[in-house]
This record gives sequence, structure tokens and C-alpha cells, in this order.
Amino acid sequence: MAIAAAFVNSFSNSLQPLTQHSSASHSFYPPPLSFCFPKQNVGSAHLVFCSQIPSDHVANSGKWRTRASFFTGFLTNRKAVAVKTLKEELYQEVNPLDRGAEASPEDQARVDQIAQQLETINDIKEPLKSNLLNGKWELIYTTSESLLQTKRPKFLRPNGKIYQAINVDTLRAQNIETWPFFNQTFFVNIAQATANLVPLNSRRVAVKFDYFRIAGVIPIKSPGSGRGQLEITYLDEELRISRGNRGNLFILKMVDPTYKVPL
Repeated sequence: MAIAAAFVNSFSNSLQPLTQHSSASHSFYPPPLSFCFPKQNVGSAHLVFCSQIPSDHVANSGKWRTRASFFTGFLTNRKAVAVKTLKEELYQEVNPLDRGAEASPEDQARVDQIAQQLETINDIKEPLKSNLLNGKWELIYTTSESLLQTKRPKFLRPNGKIYQAINVDTLRAQNIETWPFFNQTFFVNIAQATANLVPLNSRRVAVKFDYFRIAGVIPIKSPGSGRGQLEITYLDEELRISRGNRGNLFILKMVDPTYKVPL
């Protein structure tokens, strides 16, 4: 009977309000609350964002709000560090690859892996509604054979800078290839292509080219085959990652946020 009475008393004490603090051994408190976010790979490092909130803080809303604010700020800072690290690693990988023309299968796999990690922690969930998309972007890497033309002799490939401009307010896009023998302050546009964008959702558009221009002057109406789809999978103020409907990867850096695509 003594054992039974002790068990009843212990169980009754376990139902005391959580705000009642006691040092007695039979007092009951739930274990700390744990918050963990999915593991992110940053190079060879593996980041796991975790925090524990002691249970006595749950009962004290003031302390809980303070701890929650600190927790949110901590995660924001960790995420910013992860993004910065991944972007630096991405630039290091693509810089020697001649926009992807010199990339081996191993190089392509590594660049794609870093791109996927950035896509996982992308803050801009609806890029087609973001003004960050507006302006002229320089293509720094792609897997698109139609752009790289790696089957041609190297001197016949498009060695000049390649740009893509987008304006979300007019839903217009423009691709610009430049002649390879002029510097950045003076160049001749060797080819341009303008297109209409048709939103399919907040991240994906159908691209319908309407005109090509040779030497920036001679307009040629696009054939019906000048179409495709593009999904914007990562976006910030300086970097854009997109994937085409044929599985090609496009990585671009912002060069002129004020540029407007001709109507």
C-alpha cells in the first residue's frame, strides 16, 4: 500500500502546472523542444541548423519571444553565410570553364551540385514577381550546346560576352551575343534575339522569340521553332540560376539592373 500511495502522489505531482518550479525529484517537466532544419552541404562541410528551447521558457511567453527572435536571427545569419560560401565556390568552379565549353563531365556534375544547393535555400519563391529579375545579365556558365557550339572549331565559337536581358513588367526578353575582338567599353552586337515571355507559373515561362537581328541592324523574323521554356530556380541581386525544358543549366551574373528590353 505504501508503494501504491507513493505512485499516486508522484503521478498527481506530475500534473502540476508547468509554471510551478520545484526542485523535488518527483516534479515533472517535458523535455526541451528541439528545432532542426535539413542538412545543407557547403563544399565539404555539412551544416545542420538546430536549437533547443528549454521547456520552462515555453511557459514564460516573454522569454520565449526573446529566444525565438534570437533563434530566427541566428538562422538568418547562418543562411546568409551559407549562401555567400556557395556563391564563392560556384564562381571559382565556373571561372576557368569558358562558360562551360571547357567543362568535363566531372566539372558539370560539380557545378550542378552547387547550383542545387543554392536552389534549395532560395529566398525568392516567386521570381517572376520580383524586380530583382529586371536588367541585363551576363551568361557565365551553361550546358547548352546550341550556345556553346563546342563541335565547331574554337575560332568559330561565340567567344564574346553573351547577355540575356529580362523585363518582368513588359514580359520581354533579349539575348545578345558580342563580337569577340572588342573590349568591354566598345563592342559590336553580332546577334540579338528578342522574345515574349508567357508565364506558366510564378517560376516558369514559355519563351517565344519574335525577331533576330544580325549585326544589331538586320531584322529577321523568327521561325516557329524559336520557342522553349525557362524556369528560374535561384535569384538574388547579383546571381540568377535557370533551367531549360531540355535540362540545360544557365548561370548568369547581373551587369546592368537599369537596362530595358526593346518592345
